[in-house]
Amino acid sequence: MLNTSFIQKLLIRCPILQAPMAGGPAGPELAAAVSNAGGLGNLGAGYLSPQQLSQAIRDVRLRTDRPFGVNLFVPEPFAESAEEIRQMKDRLQAYRVQFGIASAPAPSSYAESFEEQVQAVLDEQVPVCSFTFGIPSQDVIQALKRQGTVVIGTATTVQEALQLEAAEVDVIVAQGSEAGGHRGSFLNDGAEPLIGTMALVPQIADQVSLPIIAAGGIMDGRGLAASLALGASAVQMGTAFLACPESGAHPVYKQRILSAREDDTEITTVYSGKAARGIITDFMKDMRDYSGTIPPYPIQNALTRDIRQAAAKAGDPEYMSLWAGQGLRLATGRTADDIVRQTMEQAAALMARMPSM
Repeated sequence: MLNTSFIQKLLIRCPILQAPMAGGPAGPELAAAVSNAGGLGNLGAGYLSPQQLSQAIRDVRLRTDRPFGVNLFVPEPFAESAEEIRQMKDRLQAYRVQFGIASAPAPSSYAESFEEQVQAVLDEQVPVCSFTFGIPSQDVIQALKRQGTVVIGTATTVQEALQLEAAEVDVIVAQGSEAGGHRGSFLNDGAEPLIGTMALVPQIADQVSLPIIAAGGIMDGRGLAASLALGASAVQMGTAFLACPESGAHPVYKQRILSAREDDTEITTVYSGKAARGIITDFMKDMRDYSGTIPPYPIQNALTRDIRQAAAKAGDPEYMSLWAGQGLRLATGRTADDIVRQTMEQAAALMARMPSM
């Protein structure tokens, strides 16, 4: 039952995808390690320049001859308010003083060029390309599909999944509210849908004909077996890989992952302006009493970037964004190969004991 038509389509051995955690954790070493273990490794490329992305893809290919994927952030419209930005800069100034940072930067642009990132993926002929925060244009989807790239979209509701299917993506990630990192919602109208993985997966599976990848709170073979039983064709695991040796996460980030509890995360917008689940930090607590409006993504992300980078350089996790899901207690420091292998063995043993329906 673990050898599905979906994994045959991707030419992988295991129905396990490593979540494309942008910002460092999901770099070439981790992506290649997961692919070599039989799953599908993914580069978290949302913040990479086109040149950095091309180099990262080549670095993966130096480490593996197996399929792998790249994840990009679909640009969302946002309103830029000079007053909101001024107020936020004033609030953040105390942290800049704390870390000895010069005055707030004035970025010429808030995010990398999505079009140039897509072109890099096309030029490098990546096997799999996934998207978060929305649906790319038909031109982008069809250009990728013409060259044989499998296109994956991310949904947090049934309606989002239906729109992705109508847009002719190949596969849909069903992201439950337990998932770490940024929420993939794009039809939320200001109210973030927080549907759990166990509730979301079967509802999407009943409404679309595409393969479903379950994401959110899945850490081992128990989560894989449950997801397959709910109608998923594979799982996407992120927090499970964060502390492994191949992860590009900062050492203090890994330490927090291994010591945190299941109730140590919450969803916040203070780091990036977009809802994301992470380990609660002093920065998140401090910002709870902020009375102003937090600028939207990607503006807030750009405004806090120098603080997060300075905190990482100082080894201070309290001002870093420590994205993580609710399966924290199940995280280990095992290698990526061990995580994939043990997840598969545990799932196979559990499913062998299940009575035939």
